[in-house]
Amino acid sequence: MDVETPDAVVEVKPALGRYDDFYEVVGVKKPGGGGCWCMSYRDSRVPNDQRGAYMERECATSPGPGVLAYVDGEVAGWCSVAPRSTYRRLMNSRTIPFLDERDAWSIVCFVVRAGYRKRGLMHVLLEGAVEHARANGAEIVEGYPIETGGDRVDVISGYVGTTELFEAAGFTRAAETTAHSGGKERWIMRREF
Repeated sequence: MDVETPDAVVEVKPALGRYDDFYEVVGVKKPGGGGCWCMSYRDSRVPNDQRGAYMERECATSPGPGVLAYVDGEVAGWCSVAPRSTYRRLMNSRTIPFLDERDAWSIVCFVVRAGYRKRGLMHVLLEGAVEHARANGAEIVEGYPIETGGDRVDVISGYVGTTELFEAAGFTRAAETTAHSGGKERWIMRREF
């Protein structure tokens, strides 16, 4: 999916076969810390020193673990989207319930690199994630964003997206959850095909 803006060309591509770009956004280690590796929902039991190899395998296995955004050819963002059944934490969640027997594709996180924020990339990533799910046979896609109540959200708490973001992309509120991020309530938002 390509989007032209007045100052850039933005493309969203599946992470399949693009581990190095995924690593650039999510796995880069900083002094005194490490990257997220997007493992919280997948399988947090994987030891830190094995998470890079785990995600490298995921990026090599169809349909891949998500999508990447590129601004003028430079990787700028990530969105994790895959069938709910592939996310161990969601399968065992006590706070985000199943709504029906369908294996909805789940959008669980967004990462936009510093220097690319405040350009609307989360909107582009969300639409790219929806298209990726649809292209791979999804009947329904869901996310678990926070309800902001119009307040600003910090970068850490906003990794799940906002209800406003999902509503702008055609998602509807399907159910409240007992989950929270940054002290904010989260909703199950759905979009059917």
